[in-house]
Amino acid sequence: MMDIQRELIAEYNRETANTRKLLEAIPEDLDFDWQPHAKSMKLGKLAGHVSDTNGDWALHTLTRDRLDWNPEMNSKDPSSKQELLTRFEKQVKEVEPALAAMTPEKWDSNWKFVAGDQTWIDDSKYNVWRTWVMNHLIHHRSQLGVYLRMLDKKIPGTYGPSADEM
Repeated sequence: MMDIQRELIAEYNRETANTRKLLEAIPEDLDFDWQPHAKSMKLGKLAGHVSDTNGDWALHTLTRDRLDWNPEMNSKDPSSKQELLTRFEKQVKEVEPALAAMTPEKWDSNWKFVAGDQTWIDDSKYNVWRTWVMNHLIHHRSQLGVYLRMLDKKIPGTYGPSADEM
């Protein structure tokens, strides 16, 4: 019989390792204010969002039943690779024990994301974890990889080697 909790932890660890590889691949001298289009996030904001999705967003999903968002909750955009990596590692260390403490009952419990009088997410913690933590992380991590490719920087392989590793 499959142990879903063990599988969720293993998946988080795999995706965290993939995120770490991509964040570490950001060159030290890259301009964190660069953006490919006026409607796109700046590179530093996107990299911070990737880190926070893997970290704070995951932690809030696991440890709270409701998140009442306000603009002051937005993280400061990192201004350097070192600041980004330090934040990422700190957040991951906070998520790991919270994920290990999850039970089937906790996964089934409800989680809400509210901004003012508008509810953005109202679902089970499990579905929020799958959609708004793991899938959301992979989506924005891929977007960050495209940014690096557009800047002609090497990107590491995620689910096999990248074109830079072949």
